[in-house]
Order: sequence, then C-alpha cells, then structure tokens
Amino acid sequence: MIVRKLEDVPCVDWGNGLSRRFLTEGDGVGYTVTDTIVRAGTKSRLEYRNHLESCYCIAGSGQVIDTAGNAHPITPGTLYALDRHDAHWLVADATEDLRLVCVFAPALRGDERHDLHSSDYSHY
Repeated sequence: MIVRKLEDVPCVDWGNGLSRRFLTEGDGVGYTVTDTIVRAGTKSRLEYRNHLESCYCIAGSGQVIDTAGNAHPITPGTLYALDRHDAHWLVADATEDLRLVCVFAPALRGDERHDLHSSDYSHY
C-alpha cells in the first residue's frame, strides 16, 4: 500500500505552474497521479505524445482549447480527457490559479517539464 500526503510528494515546476507528483513510474502501478497548479493568466501549448491524460478540476477556472479552436470551459467538477494524445492549449483565467488532479498512463518518470518556448506543442 502506498500512502502519501501533499506536503511529502515531489514538486516539479512544469513550466506554467507546479505539479505535485503523488505516483510516478518508480512506484510500479502503471500510472501517475498529480495535483497540478496552473498559474493564473497563463496559456500553455501542450501535447502528450507518449501518455494519455485525464484532468479533474478541483479549484479555479480556465479552459482547454483543441487544435480546431473549440474552447471548453473548466470549472470545479469538470473532467477532460486527452484520449488521443490531443494537442491543446491549457488556459488559466487571469484572476485565479487553476487546480487539477491529473492521471497519466503510462506513468511519468516524475521529472518531466514542458518547454513552453518552442514553436511546436510542448510534449513528453
């Protein structure tokens, strides 16, 4: 059994916020669970080429925008799943951080960070 508290897990600055990584590849469960903060007013161009990701909003607000330009509001109680390695924009509203509980499959190593300065979607 694995039991962890937020204050005890590794915290990674992923580019436009913080990712507290509760489970990673080294835990051997096959998936990662994170508590992720997306900083207010940020817009992140992302793609997970090697992982599927689902995110459940627990605080704040923002939107996820697909490559066709369709914007989907994110508020507490909203889940979105990137079930096709979808390239997307993740946008946090200007006035408050967005907080998400995310699951990645297969598991992340745990040290991944985004390169948000690339002209391409940041990926890992």
